[in-house]
Amino acid sequence: MPLAHIWRHRFKGDGFRWTLTRKAILDLLSRTSKHMSAQEIYDTLLKSYPGIGLSTIYRTLDLLSRMGLVNRLNIGEGKSRYEYRSGEEKAHHHFICTNCGKIIDYSGFLDEELDLVEKIEKNLARKYNFIVKDHNTDFYGLCKNCR
Repeated sequence: MPLAHIWRHRFKGDGFRWTLTRKAILDLLSRTSKHMSAQEIYDTLLKSYPGIGLSTIYRTLDLLSRMGLVNRLNIGEGKSRYEYRSGEEKAHHHFICTNCGKIIDYSGFLDEELDLVEKIEKNLARKYNFIVKDHNTDFYGLCKNCR
C-alpha cells in the first residue's frame, strides 16, 4: 500500500484534513536520511510549491510531531530538526552537537539500552500513574570538529 494512502487514512482517522502541504512534507522527509530544519524543508518545497508559507511548514511539522509521524529533535537555542518516523525503522538515538547542530544517528548497544529504558519506563509509569507512549534518547555535546 502506498505511503500517501496510509498517511491519508491516518489523518482522516485522527480527524484531520489531508492536505497537499502535509503530503509534500511527509514525502520529503520519508525520502531523506537528513535531519532537516523547518527552513530547509521550506526552501526545498518552495521550488515545487511556490505558494507554500514558512508558517504553514511550522504548523504542519508541529502537527506531524504530535501525531508521531515525525521526530522533532531539539538542537538547542530553540532550534529543531525533523526526521520521518516510519514505525518500521530500526530504533536509534542521536548525538547532537551543541555548537554546530550536527546530528549523528546512533544505534550501538540498542538492545541493552532498550531493556534499561523499558525498566525505567515501567517503574516511572507505575510510580506516577502515567502511560508512556514513546521516549527519546538524545546525547548533547561537541562533535569531533567542534571539540
